[in-house]
Amino acid sequence: MTFEPAKRPLTGETLESLTASLGERGEKPFRARQVLDWLYKKRARAWDDMTNLPKGLQAWLDATYTLMPAALVLNRQSADVTDKLLLELGDGSLIETVIIRAPQDGVGLDHSRKTICISTQVGCAMGCVFCASGLAGLKRDMGAGEIVAQLLQVCYAEDKRTPRARAELVSFDNIVVMGMGEPLANYDALIRALTIVNAEWGLGFGARRITVSTSGLVPKILRLADEPLGFRLAVSLHGATDEVRTRIMPVNKAYPLAKLLPAVKAFSERHGRMVTLEFILIADVNDSVEQARRLRDIALDLHAHVNLIPYNTVEGLPWTRPDAERQAAFASVLDKAGVSVTLRREKGHDIAAACGQLRLKTERERAQPQPDDKNSS
Repeated sequence: MTFEPAKRPLTGETLESLTASLGERGEKPFRARQVLDWLYKKRARAWDDMTNLPKGLQAWLDATYTLMPAALVLNRQSADVTDKLLLELGDGSLIETVIIRAPQDGVGLDHSRKTICISTQVGCAMGCVFCASGLAGLKRDMGAGEIVAQLLQVCYAEDKRTPRARAELVSFDNIVVMGMGEPLANYDALIRALTIVNAEWGLGFGARRITVSTSGLVPKILRLADEPLGFRLAVSLHGATDEVRTRIMPVNKAYPLAKLLPAVKAFSERHGRMVTLEFILIADVNDSVEQARRLRDIALDLHAHVNLIPYNTVEGLPWTRPDAERQAAFASVLDKAGVSVTLRREKGHDIAAACGQLRLKTERERAQPQPDDKNSS
């Protein structure tokens, strides 16, 4: 289930595919590299910005490709320097991209470490009961060009904001595919997009700084393990027993821990790299000491890092976060056992930074009758 635009997104083309497309109209192979250089390195925003291309080629590109398939609707900036970009795709669908800044001591905000969280689907079909992304279900998969476009929109925003962005091809340090949707359910578009992001003719972003998150699609985890580019893996575990995990994550019925954990271990051994276990702490659901002990054992067996995330309240859902003392007690069980663990502090609550919240809020506002509507009273 995808959207087929009238014109293909240029951001979805590889050097090989663009070379072939241009070759069909008699262009030399070097033209494809020129076009991609304008797109990614020179940040061209219009076809006539590409000044070393013949006018006839510019016109053909304009008739054939969309330069930017994701338009910026909102850029919400949080008091904790988290930004959320709300983007509109060609069919009117809304998606979210988040810039998470981690200011460093002794350097200004311009030089802070930045992680970009990108989406892969419009909505989500996984049905995790605590998540805003899936409240309206899955609308469609995103194309590779739409996935890549999120990162270019981040580049546009950061180019205006920071000297670092203007001096470097990209001013962010990590990419996490943890936004709206289940990335591995849109596997082919995901891999094509990340290939473009990684390529030297693209954004030139190292694969080891890209983390793909999954709720636990075992066959796709094993397939990802065989990809040559060696991306990092994060697993949205959120429950250390089948009983708890099935309660909040329907995917556990198809892929219980007995299937999921060996697949994660196989991925880790294949790449020789630590995986991350994401664990959202939800009060009176998965925040007990017993869950902490089970998670400790899993993490030690997998030699995994654990990222504990206190629940970000979602309007309309009943779940809440544990208090700070209970969070610390949970983390302590892991830390005392020598597990690499991070207890994440809240980011972006004032801009609805949990996955899908801003999109859902905006869609609901758009659906409300406007004062000048014929049917409004």
